Amino acid sequence: MTACADHYEHHLAPVYLWMAGGPQAALQAGRAEIEALALPLGPGSCVVDLGAGFGMHAIPMAQAGASVVAIDSSPLLLRTLDELRGAEPVRGVCDDLLAFPIHLTEAPDAILCMGDTITHLPDAGAVASLVQSAAAMLRRGGSFVVSLRDYSEPLLGDQRFIPVRGDDMRLLTCFLEYEATSVLVHDILHERTADGWTTRVSHYRKLRLATGELLALMESGGFEVRREAGVRGLVRLVAARR
Repeated sequence: MTACADHYEHHLAPVYLWMAGGPQAALQAGRAEIEALALPLGPGSCVVDLGAGFGMHAIPMAQAGASVVAIDSSPLLLRTLDELRGAEPVRGVCDDLLAFPIHLTEAPDAILCMGDTITHLPDAGAVASLVQSAAAMLRRGGSFVVSLRDYSEPLLGDQRFIPVRGDDMRLLTCFLEYEATSVLVHDILHERTADGWTTRVSHYRKLRLATGELLALMESGGFEVRREAGVRGLVRLVAARR
């Protein structure tokens, strides 16, 4: 298990649904984001969700009629997805994002990589490989949608402390340390127990991937790309395979 996958499985995955506001709020937010994309999700369509987590986007896409292959590295998050999906056609797969082609039996109509998932890849070469695989696997005219946070310009001073969520029982804050090609993300989790407050800290690296660099990579890989504002301060690139 990579350092990033280990961080998610043992530190963030147990509280990830809480971070997103609970299942109802999370799925409602995911549904709104999918509807805004206006993807062709009728019966018979096939979609791949990379970094699917607990199904924030995968489940609404399945409810819209698509058959969804949901790839994630966290067994815990995929178990949560399986509990939440009910009878919806979502197939959870525990694997590395770059391995998604081996889990497909047909050319997908869309591939999604949402919520800053792409910056979890280890290096620029892995990003290029993902773009190439998406272009190779999608049907002509299919969509490749990526949302990311642009870390190319570093935050300074107190801006590096980012409150994620807090309530009477739990508080999560992250702290960013900028390196040459990556940002070291420290997730600081305080939880109230019967014996008082506890603190757990874990960290992992994200790529400092500039939006313009990714857009150029997608265009050179055979996509027509439009850039738009995403949710929660993310940038969204919506690409159609030529």
